Amino acid sequence: MPIKKGIVTFAFLAAASGAAAQAPATDTAKKDTAKVIAIIATLPKDNRQIKPYKEVISAGYDTKRGLFTVHQYKDSIYFEIPDSILRRDIMTVNRLENAPAGSAMFAGEELKERVIQFEKNEDSTITIRFNLLVNRADVKDDIYKAVERSNYNPVAYTFPIRAISADSTSYVIDATAFLTGNTFINEIGESQLSKEATYSSVKNAKVKSILVYPINVEISTSKDLTAAKGTPPEPVSIMTHISFVALPRIPMQQRLFDPRVGYFTEDFNQFADSQQKVEKRQVVTRWRLEPRSKDIARWKRGELVEPEQPIVIYIDPATPRQWRKYLILGINDWQKAFEQAGFKNAIIGKEWPENDPNMQLGDVRYSVLHYFPSETANAYGPHVNDPRSGEIIQTRIGWYHNVMSLVHDWYQVQAGATDPAARKAKFSEELMGQLIRFVSSHEVGHTLGLRHNFGSSSRTPVDSLRSLAYLKQHGHTASIMDYARFNYVAQPEDNIPQEYLFPRIGEYDKWAIEWGYKASFAKDVDEDTRIVRKWISDRFAKNPRLWFGDGETQKIDARNQTEDLGDNAVKASTYGIKNLQRIVPHLPEWTYEEGGVQENLAEMYLNVKRQYVRYLDHVLLNIAGIHKTLRPDGDTMKVFEMVPAALQLEAVEFFNQQLFTTPLWLKNPVVTAKVETPVSPNNPDFVEDLQVRAINSLLDVSRMNIISANMNRFGENALQLNDYITAVHKGIWKGLKEKKVVIDSYSRTLQKAYFANLMGIVLAKTPEMSETDASSIMKADMYLLEQEIKTAIPNTSDAMSRMHLEDLQNRITQLQNNKNTM
Repeated sequence: MPIKKGIVTFAFLAAASGAAAQAPATDTAKKDTAKVIAIIATLPKDNRQIKPYKEVISAGYDTKRGLFTVHQYKDSIYFEIPDSILRRDIMTVNRLENAPAGSAMFAGEELKERVIQFEKNEDSTITIRFNLLVNRADVKDDIYKAVERSNYNPVAYTFPIRAISADSTSYVIDATAFLTGNTFINEIGESQLSKEATYSSVKNAKVKSILVYPINVEISTSKDLTAAKGTPPEPVSIMTHISFVALPRIPMQQRLFDPRVGYFTEDFNQFADSQQKVEKRQVVTRWRLEPRSKDIARWKRGELVEPEQPIVIYIDPATPRQWRKYLILGINDWQKAFEQAGFKNAIIGKEWPENDPNMQLGDVRYSVLHYFPSETANAYGPHVNDPRSGEIIQTRIGWYHNVMSLVHDWYQVQAGATDPAARKAKFSEELMGQLIRFVSSHEVGHTLGLRHNFGSSSRTPVDSLRSLAYLKQHGHTASIMDYARFNYVAQPEDNIPQEYLFPRIGEYDKWAIEWGYKASFAKDVDEDTRIVRKWISDRFAKNPRLWFGDGETQKIDARNQTEDLGDNAVKASTYGIKNLQRIVPHLPEWTYEEGGVQENLAEMYLNVKRQYVRYLDHVLLNIAGIHKTLRPDGDTMKVFEMVPAALQLEAVEFFNQQLFTTPLWLKNPVVTAKVETPVSPNNPDFVEDLQVRAINSLLDVSRMNIISANMNRFGENALQLNDYITAVHKGIWKGLKEKKVVIDSYSRTLQKAYFANLMGIVLAKTPEMSETDASSIMKADMYLLEQEIKTAIPNTSDAMSRMHLEDLQNRITQLQNNKNTM
């Protein structure tokens, strides 16, 4: 499932470094405070900004102590900031607690996060300063001073100190305006509230609840928003929840990203005296897993131990009860992956204890799968992490109610031919539950730090997808982080049970968790990097199925595709189309619902067409395609390789057979008579339109130029451009060699589209078209076509076919008579 807002999609607006030393809280805080008190004593009483503690915090205040103390009396709220957290990194995480109707946002979704520091100033104020630190250095290096001077952090808010504690170790500030004013809109919180409007100001803001704990403070506020100029004036009321959570004083040791294992990262520039160029450092995001103190020796010996703090993900109590156990199963499925990293019971899914007064859903210490009442068919798995080290501190998975419609439709079009349970408009609770389980596992993988691995499915031989013995051992893809939904290659005669049609936690997933979470016991990040890089080289040499195919930032590789299966797109797509051909005639029966009026049928027929197009796309990307396999320095194997020439020619033949030979099975009248709108200028024939688009793509001069360039780069083993054009030509014009030539309307349109592409290249004046081998070959193809048409016309008794061929013959003659073009 995609992550919300596109592939991690989770950008932080503030970052700090595990390697960069934090400036310590001032050692002279008490002396400074004493000086301030002495100065105050000399001022007239009316001019004193700092008042005696008891005058500010009177007996009527409700006081809550924790990370910092909060005093509240009705609508007045004071923070008491201790010396101990001055200049300490604190993360603020702002979420929707109650979402506005019609905003396309939901309770539990994140609005913004920042890293801040409270800072005491010489003018008797406390400042909230953002800690950005996109450029970092170790405090021991001389360059650290330059980095500090050139990265001055911005101030978000300044508070006058209203009182000082009796022991002079904490400072009272009035936080009322801060919590109820525009600060949250503009700086700390809700600036990303709505995709539909921008809000400029707050009114009627009220603090609804305050909870204070040792490492975090949780505050909920309600407010009405005023729409900015140019946006709809409808009133909007929301309730938001801000968490202040102290980040560890000593950040977790970083693990540097390696592009051969797919992890999300925190990215920054690392400066050091010893460098000869700036390091573009990428730190992977992962949870902190450490053994209990009594188990450290066993852990170091490689024994399986339980972590001191396991990863616990709670299920939103608003989740329908029948789905909770499946969501939990999807979470717990990752336990076996963590066992490979050395931890048992490292991740646990639980139902939220609804009657526990000590647990609050908004508390930043708890990770939750939030259930959204939305028609959006999706789910996403973000996480909140310490930007200094990559340590994940919380996840809030977003689960849209309507994701069930998505998995239903996927499963019916991909597995309906092999699984009788998929042949219903409404699945059984058990089947839908298992579909939910696999989506849950995928999204949880993201919350553990894992990115999509779109190349993983290419490591499975296509024929193995039909082997029960293979599927029992390996599954149909090596990674649940791939978009390899269901085993559409399996045929009915293979008798593959339902459980082996689903994706599951695979070999790559277990390896990726091992690589990210297993301890290297290195003394520093440099030694850790050397160790874990060797892990990759050693492990991949033994098991190529552990390959990470990055289809999001590296889209060049034809193997890194979404929704595909197997190591041969031609063979896999052919099997997939066979199953679609079995499904289409049964769609009226399989989509029947009492009281329905063909809505289900129309939707599933659309899904069949979409699935068919996916199969075509999977094959198309192999033509002129490249494979890229990252290799470590010193490795003699190739990084870039061409898709084998034979496979590219198979791909052309696939189009000739599966598309250019008109797929009339898609036009099954049992279905189309009920759901397909008649053709009109604004509604072209689906098959005809698809055929024309495909031939335009195959004859695109850019594709042909790439094939020509590959000939130069890869030599005689590369696909020859002339062989490619010959193969395409054969598929489009093969009917001309029949003893009795009859060309149907689909073929006539397709042939005219072919000729239009030919003519466009022949007539082109631009160098990228006219001064290439493609131009020469297409001119030769035109002369060949002229002879074929001359031969075919006498064998044509069908009137429309004859007019069509004579028209093309006249166009070729006119083209040849134009001397400026030849």
